[in-house]
Amino acid sequence: MTCIDYFYLLLARREYSTRELEKKGKEKGFEEGEIVEAINHLQELGYQSDARLVESLISSSQGKYGKSMIKRKCFEKGISSDLFEEVWSAQEENEETDDLADLKAKIMRKYHITDFGNIDPKTKSKLVNYLQYRGFNAWQTLAQWQKEEDE
Repeated sequence: MTCIDYFYLLLARREYSTRELEKKGKEKGFEEGEIVEAINHLQELGYQSDARLVESLISSSQGKYGKSMIKRKCFEKGISSDLFEEVWSAQEENEETDDLADLKAKIMRKYHITDFGNIDPKTKSKLVNYLQYRGFNAWQTLAQWQKEEDE
């Protein structure tokens, strides 16, 4: 099996970053030059794209996780922070408001919150942990939701 055939098999299942493909190729015992040549060929054909992988990760994780958590996932896959920021800013304009509204509704149901201005300290602590664990800036998000309610 050639390197390019192996990469076709991998990419048929899911998206891989360039770094992940390089690592897989080395583990399989292919030479560095053959790996680079195969990856370049796949990118020319449009079968491998780091930008498309970032878009996919953002769309599948947004609403569940915040920007910092998604960025960390991309970094683990070998995606540069510049590419992440570029794709994030392009997608941010459309989707963030809907996702935050969905997250707000979910939190209101989960913690039985009717007014973000009057949250007891124990619930507020749980809420902050919930948001921070998912990569959101908890205090900024809470302040935004309180401001929305005041308007």
